[in-house]
Amino acid sequence: MTPEIASAPLSLLVVAVLAYLLGSVPFGIVMARLFGLGDLRKIGSGNIGATNVLRTGNKPAALLTLLGDAGKGGAAVLLARALVGEDAAQLAGVMAFLGHCFPVFLRFRGGKGVATFLGTLLALSWPLGVAVCLTWLAAAAAFRMSSLAALIAAVSAPVFALWLVPQAVVFCIALATLIFYRHGANIRRILNGEEPRIGLK
Repeated sequence: MTPEIASAPLSLLVVAVLAYLLGSVPFGIVMARLFGLGDLRKIGSGNIGATNVLRTGNKPAALLTLLGDAGKGGAAVLLARALVGEDAAQLAGVMAFLGHCFPVFLRFRGGKGVATFLGTLLALSWPLGVAVCLTWLAAAAAFRMSSLAALIAAVSAPVFALWLVPQAVVFCIALATLIFYRHGANIRRILNGEEPRIGLK
């Protein structure tokens, strides 16, 4: 594909729409139904992500949700990069993330985007993705709160990007900002000492 075609507005528009639709696939809802867990939106926090699936006590369903949500972000980035180019890869990552947070299939009421965020980072630059994933794991182990770990990982992303992948700094800042926005209620509960711990229903 020539640079002219790769940078064509139509190509980027197609990438944006397809990445958004891929990001909109609600793997938490799908897995909850496949495993007979009921409507995930009426369980625990009502969120459609892996953490809420874990609150049902079904670890395989939670793991598959995590892999699906991360995988759709990573797949969007990798496919866009292969077919169009690096600029399209970052666009695809943003749109897949927005698809997860505001999915058309669920009337724009989606998840908080953490797994999809991590999947996009791993696909954009695996050293960056690994660094942010390890930050999440360390924070989760230390504080036993998925939301706090997500916020710490989000803050770490642009810092690591500045060192590892400078061209992804703006991308990381944008998605980190959206993660903080989506975690507004969690932040209030953390400050009030009311945020549930990992592993508790």
